Amino acid sequence: MTSPLVTLSAGLLFGIALAAPPGPMNAIIADESVFGGWIAGFTAGLGAMTADAIFFVLALLGVVAFVEQFPLVRAVMIGVGGALMLYFAYGAAADIRSSFRGSVDVERPETRATTGFRKAFVLALTNPYQILFWLTIGVGMLQPGQVDVLAQMPYVGDSLANLVVVDTGSPALIVGFFGGIVVWITSFPAALVGAERRVDAFAPIVAGISAVVLAAFGVLFVAQSAEILL
Repeated sequence: MTSPLVTLSAGLLFGIALAAPPGPMNAIIADESVFGGWIAGFTAGLGAMTADAIFFVLALLGVVAFVEQFPLVRAVMIGVGGALMLYFAYGAAADIRSSFRGSVDVERPETRATTGFRKAFVLALTNPYQILFWLTIGVGMLQPGQVDVLAQMPYVGDSLANLVVVDTGSPALIVGFFGGIVVWITSFPAALVGAERRVDAFAPIVAGISAVVLAAFGVLFVAQSAEILL
């Protein structure tokens, strides 16, 4: 049996590993960070983590597993998530134009922080990756057993399999998991803001990458939804 400290540490690593890879949520956090500052980026990440906390409670209540039984509901959620990503991609593209006009932050910082939280929160609630995670691995974390932590990491999980295996069903794993997310949403915006201050052209580059990432995922998820529904 894994000790609580090891499980906590593994949970921390688990949270960072799942939060760090490129994707729609980090695209939102990046765009908010370089145009609204650290607080805007952090609150956007907090919005995504709040959605994860809601999924966690729903998983405890068995609601997440219940949704798995209705493919039509999942298809609609995927479609809505894809449409939102396309909408936010347009917003990121607009940020590029505003940066070239010399008005990097057209909104007051506190306003941008609020809108960033809402954007990330709503997008996370309909993000197919987060939904799929809580339907599978997330539910498994709550039940007695084991989880291969690094194997769940997007893109490179197969090459890291069997390196960190810990017991599931432990509160320490859940606490560590959300702790890892906090570490990421704190450090990632800070790194971006620091880089933006050193390089004048950094903001439009980040906005451009964010727009492309969001648009690509948006098209993918809308297509997946249409394929299920039609």
